[in-house]
Amino acid sequence: MLNPIAGEIFYIDKPLQWTSFAVVKKIRSCLRSHLGTSNVRVGHAGTLDPLASGVLIVCTGRKTKMIEQLQGGVKEYIAHVRVGQTTPSYDMETEVDATYPWQHITREQVERVLREQFTGTIEQVPPRYSACKVEGTPAYVLARKGENVDIKAKTLVIDEIELLECGLPAEPTITLRVVCSKGTYIRALARDIGQALGSGAHLTALRRTRVGNVRVDSCQQLDDLIAWLDKQDYVMPDQAEEQRLEQERIDNRKRMAAIKAARRAREQAKQARVSQLKSPSGEL
Repeated sequence: MLNPIAGEIFYIDKPLQWTSFAVVKKIRSCLRSHLGTSNVRVGHAGTLDPLASGVLIVCTGRKTKMIEQLQGGVKEYIAHVRVGQTTPSYDMETEVDATYPWQHITREQVERVLREQFTGTIEQVPPRYSACKVEGTPAYVLARKGENVDIKAKTLVIDEIELLECGLPAEPTITLRVVCSKGTYIRALARDIGQALGSGAHLTALRRTRVGNVRVDSCQQLDDLIAWLDKQDYVMPDQAEEQRLEQERIDNRKRMAAIKAARRAREQAKQARVSQLKSPSGEL
């Protein structure tokens, strides 16, 4: 019997065009209908963009506490890259905004650049169109408003990067296998590789094939998982458990509110100190 309240972990092959949140919402809705309660926590261990497919780990109930641990697992991706064109989002979510020469690039050049510049510890600036926070606001919100977004570089680890296919110099396409640490943006990697080749590049397709020890060939299709869930027997939450969960959610909301209030207070105090130093009366 399934016990979503105590906790279950599902390994899903996320379909294209679905957001990770939409997958979570679909599973949560299914479980709520079977359990007859809204007190079912569901979360995922690592966002996949809508234009990407592959491994998405979804946890329920008390096993959502494992999400941070699961997110830390090494990721493996298969990335298809178009050389000679760039887009603002570094993938196909936005239109091409610039074109560059690519006919000069050879397979040997690509392999050398990957080996010398994109293996081991690297610095990477996340995309403007991403959920990275800029002074508390997701970068993509600012980017869509047309605002300048200043995102700091992050230190990442590329454990392996392999050139699987190379159309160059005849065709401007390359296919990569990348094994990397948490927080790596493969579309930003495509951007940086294009620049290192003296051209530009953007991601045209992405598939996450592994997270930790979970491989995509052991994952379920979302529709198959929902159909399977509909056939299962469930451990039903009793009233006391529901009350405990509700109180836990209230306590969590209070803690988050307190953390945000403290963060705002620190920021306001910092701004006040800066203003005082800038004013004539604040000079020492």
